[in-house]
Amino acid sequence: QVQIVESGGGLVQAGGSLRLSCAASGSIFSFYAMSWYREAPGKERERVAAIMTGEVIDYADSVKGRFTISKDDAKNTVYLQMNSLQPEDTAVYYCNSQVLTVGREYLEVWGQGTLVTVSS
Repeated sequence: QVQIVESGGGLVQAGGSLRLSCAASGSIFSFYAMSWYREAPGKERERVAAIMTGEVIDYADSVKGRFTISKDDAKNTVYLQMNSLQPEDTAVYYCNSQVLTVGREYLEVWGQGTLVTVSS
């Protein structure tokens, strides 16, 4: 019904930048929210950034001022621009999409995850 494809992870040195992309497709009527989460080894998954209905944006304190979430409505794609990356940002990053389907059903869909590794 709804699929998510993530891209953009990789290896970067501390202080560098990466941009993640998350493209949603399928029977989407509208979005409630699109978010980025991350899960580091030995840690719980945490929400990093979210863009919600009404263009409300929220960031985790640990990434404020460094990460920027944005979306392209025409492409059903959300981006996460990550600047000034630090080793503690190393994690698998997951895209989460909460949608209302064409059939008026609420769905929450997760991407497969993309690994971001920041070397010191």
